[in-house]
Amino acid sequence: MLEVSDLTFRYEDLTMVFDLSVVRGECLALLGPSGGGKSTLLNLIAGFEKPLSGRIMIDGRDVTALSPAERPVTSLFQEHNLFAHLSVAQNVGLGLDPGLRLGPAERETVRQALVRVELTDLEHRLPAQLSGGQRQRVALARSLVRRRPLLLLDEPFSALDPGLRLGMLDLVDRLRREQGLTVVLVSHNPQDALRIAARTAFLSEGRILAQGPTENLLSGTEPAALRMFLGTSQSGSGDG
Repeated sequence: MLEVSDLTFRYEDLTMVFDLSVVRGECLALLGPSGGGKSTLLNLIAGFEKPLSGRIMIDGRDVTALSPAERPVTSLFQEHNLFAHLSVAQNVGLGLDPGLRLGPAERETVRQALVRVELTDLEHRLPAQLSGGQRQRVALARSLVRRRPLLLLDEPFSALDPGLRLGMLDLVDRLRREQGLTVVLVSHNPQDALRIAARTAFLSEGRILAQGPTENLLSGTEPAALRMFLGTSQSGSGDG
């Protein structure tokens, strides 16, 4: 589904090179220390950054030179980017038409998306009237109505309380299975990967140093950078 081949990007004095393959319908987690290249890789796949060389293939199509709008990709970030003056339904509808020119079919699509994220009773509320978890559900619903097969998640739930975060991860996993989505999840928390990702890739200093089944990878002892990352994560798990 997704093939990243010899993708090269330079940030200040660090040259990053990525090779990655994601199978259709799976959830792959990207773990690693801050500054390791996780978000950069997601931005390259989405088209927000341009590589120096290499290729990105999605569903057998070379999208390396395409703009973000032309790629079959939806991105969800920690900042939900909801418009404060628009209702829940209107914010979701933006995923279909930025001008909110929605006919009956489009309004039904919005309604169904709100059903899937369990917000049907809140469609007329403004973002300020919602909890943090509810706002992220609205952002997720907006992603769903775009009907793009590849969903990129850049730590969208990290600011939520633990219970809400796990609930959102479970919701993403359910929607992935129901809609046949392919998901790439960036996180600094190994528990997120264990929760919903069958496979995990570990990034550090602009390279994918290890990848494989999540439980196997996180219980392994190599490479040394992974051991250091997991040790730091465990000892500092209470500092957010």
